[in-house]
Amino acid sequence: MKTRFLKLSLMVFSVIFLTSCKEAKENQSVEVNTPEEVKKAEKKVADVADQDFIDGMTGKIWHNYLEIKMALTRDDADKAKDVAKSMADSFSSEREEMKSIAQQLAETDDIEKQRQLFADFTEKAGPMFEEALSKGTIYKKFCPMAFNNKGAYWYADVEEITNPYFGDKMLDCGTVEKTIKK
Repeated sequence: MKTRFLKLSLMVFSVIFLTSCKEAKENQSVEVNTPEEVKKAEKKVADVADQDFIDGMTGKIWHNYLEIKMALTRDDADKAKDVAKSMADSFSSEREEMKSIAQQLAETDDIEKQRQLFADFTEKAGPMFEEALSKGTIYKKFCPMAFNNKGAYWYADVEEITNPYFGDKMLDCGTVEKTIKK
């Protein structure tokens, strides 16, 4: 009787063990990335170490600008709002107009309004980025379809196009209009 109970228990335990291992195996997955996929993913991360500016304020604003661009590219209005607040706090008094645009961007949850403000900011900050660049390369890009085919510019730290004005809808719409190197 004891032996029979022990055998039955061992058999039940074995069945449970084998089925749980089978389920665990079925739920496992491994993602394998090719070197090209890894490089593409790395390009999407802002690498501000490749650019230097003549002053710390411009460097900080550039870093925030790239973060906002990436947030808009990913349709992340909350992230764009948070970074814009940090950007607005970075401005000195002689850049009041850019500070005002950054504050407006920080105060809205509307992604389309944020994109319009980003375009307005780019118009004002672009010359500052170009003049203050002391080392590295930045790219001035253009999307002809933004804002009902009026078009809009943006700056980036990599040559690859990731359009902040359309997000996933038209991620690679645009061209590099100018390469600025120092």
